[in-house]
Amino acid sequence: MKHYTHVIWDFNGTILDDVDVCIKSANRLLTAHQLAPIESVAQYRSVFGFPIVDYYRRLGFDFSVTPYADLAVEWVAYYLEESRNARLYADVAEVLARFSALGVRQLILSATELGMLERQVSALGIRDRFDQLLGLENIQAYSKEQIGIRWRSSHSDARPLLVGDTDHDAAVAAAMGIDCVLICQGHQSRAHLETCPSLGVFDSLGQMCRDWFFD
Repeated sequence: MKHYTHVIWDFNGTILDDVDVCIKSANRLLTAHQLAPIESVAQYRSVFGFPIVDYYRRLGFDFSVTPYADLAVEWVAYYLEESRNARLYADVAEVLARFSALGVRQLILSATELGMLERQVSALGIRDRFDQLLGLENIQAYSKEQIGIRWRSSHSDARPLLVGDTDHDAAVAAAMGIDCVLICQGHQSRAHLETCPSLGVFDSLGQMCRDWFFD
């Protein structure tokens, strides 16, 4: 078993299975602004990335026509409707319980607005698994890097592992000076994630535990 004291989880696409939700929300936004919809998961994964403002540009939005801040409000409204039926990935509950039983401390670091994150995690019935939720002060999803760096500066003796599903997670881990593994069932493809600095890319959290963490 790897000797980490903390696991820092990304939320969307790592714990919460919301890829289809995000595609449906984006397509409602695109349709409302007379832009071409996303046609497949593969297409979505090829354009998605952080900061979200650049992802919107790749989708074709012109911020001189509709400001990004307005689009973010509109998208969140669609997302909240579409995400009512979003669920955890199949192996999440078991993995969280296993880490808790080992005394590994767990937290979520997300580019989601903190209040929204708290509500989502609580609704999923897993809030008690986490010592802390770290999210943004607004809904514009620019970056969680500074939040991660601040947490790291106050936990200098910890040995954390960050688990995520995007290149942004890898970049945040690098900025924090901590290890990272990536899961490719979320918002970016395996081919792309394999170009990022990490200790490994896995198909699922279950595979990560079986083939790497507890080997």
